[in-house]
Amino acid sequence: MSLQNSIDGLLGAAVEAGAVPGVVAAVTDAGGLIYEGGFGERALGGGAAMTADTVVWIASMTKAVTATAAMQLVEQGRLELDAPAKAVIPYLGEVRVLEGFNEAGEPRTRAPQGDITLRHLLTHTAGFSYEIWNGDIQRYQQATGTPMITTCEDAALTTPLLFDPGTDWDYGINIDWAGKMVEAVSGQTLGAYLQDNVFGPLGMESTAFRITEAMRARLARIHQRGADDAFTVLDLEIPQAPEFEMGGGGLYSTMGDYARFLRMILNKGAGEHARVLEPGTVEMMSRNQMGEARVKALQTAAPDLSNDAEFFPGMPKTWGLSFMINTEPAPTGRSAGSLAWAGLANSYYWIDPARGIAGAYATQILPFVDKKALPLFLDFETAVYDSLN
Repeated sequence: MSLQNSIDGLLGAAVEAGAVPGVVAAVTDAGGLIYEGGFGERALGGGAAMTADTVVWIASMTKAVTATAAMQLVEQGRLELDAPAKAVIPYLGEVRVLEGFNEAGEPRTRAPQGDITLRHLLTHTAGFSYEIWNGDIQRYQQATGTPMITTCEDAALTTPLLFDPGTDWDYGINIDWAGKMVEAVSGQTLGAYLQDNVFGPLGMESTAFRITEAMRARLARIHQRGADDAFTVLDLEIPQAPEFEMGGGGLYSTMGDYARFLRMILNKGAGEHARVLEPGTVEMMSRNQMGEARVKALQTAAPDLSNDAEFFPGMPKTWGLSFMINTEPAPTGRSAGSLAWAGLANSYYWIDPARGIAGAYATQILPFVDKKALPLFLDFETAVYDSLN
C-alpha cells in the first residue's frame, strides 16, 4: 500500500471512529514533502474541514524554532553557549533556588551554586520547571501572585529554580528565557527575528506568534476531552497582544510549514530559500548536550492540561539543543539518535537523520498525552516506516 493510502486510511478511520475531532499530518524527506493530509473538523460540530493547510497552536514545538534562532546568534558570536546568561539578561543572575515553604506558606529560597548559561536553557538543565508538572511551582505562584506562563506576562518568568544550574533535568520555561536572549542581542521582537531569519528563508508563510487574518481563516479550535470521552470546544488562544512572545510555546503554524523546518534539519541547515544554520551547528544541536543527566517522566500537577508524560518508557532519553534524543531504536521504527518533541494540545514531531525522514502531526486536544491522540501519532509514525520498508 502506498504511503498516501496507508496514512489516509489510518487517520481517516480514527476521525470516523471519534478518537479525535480532527487531525493533520505531514511527512518529509530531504528532498521535499512526501505526505500531507487533514481529516475531521477544525471545531467539532462546526463543519469546517481539517484540511492540510489548517493552522494549529503548536505549543512546545515552538522550542526547537527558538533554539534555532539562538544558535544562529551563537554562530555569529553574539551569544555564547557557556557564558553566564546574566551578561545578556541581568535578571538571570538574580534567580534563586526554591528550598521549600515556611509555616506561613511563604517560599524559602537560596542563591544558586553557579550561573545559568544558554546551554542550560536549551537543554532544560538550568533548574526551571513548569507549573503543569510541578506542584511546588504552582504553590509558589499562588503564594506570590505569579501568573501562569500562558498569560505571556513578563512576571510569569519569575518562578524560581528547583536545583542548581547544570545538575539535573526538568522541563520548564528555559526556552522562553532563550527567546528573551535572542531579543536582547538582536534588538527585535522574537517574532520579527524569526520572520527575518527562519520563517522567510524556509518559506514558512503560515507560522507566527500573532495570528494573521489569512491564518485565522484556517484556524482549528482546541478541544477538551472529558471524563466521558466527549469533547468540548474551548475558547482558548495564546494572547495576541502579549508582554512577551513565548519562545517556549507561543507559535501557530501548519504541519506543512513545520515540515519545512524539519526538512532544514534533515538538510543540515539548508533551507528552501537560504541557509539557516551551518552543518556543524545542526550536528551539535542533534547530539546529547546534557552530560550524564537524563530526561525524566513528567508527572502531572494539572490533570486538565496534561496526563503523565513519557515517550518510550524504560528507554533512556537525552537532550540536544533543543530536542529530545532517543538513545535506542524506537518500536515505531525511529532510529536511535533521532530528534523529537511535542506540543501541549497533542501535536508531535520527529526527525530521523539516519533514515532521512521526518514527520509532524497535530490534533487540538487537551490534556496532553491524550489517550487516543498519542497512540494515533505513534501508529502514524509506524505506518511511515512500514511504507519505507
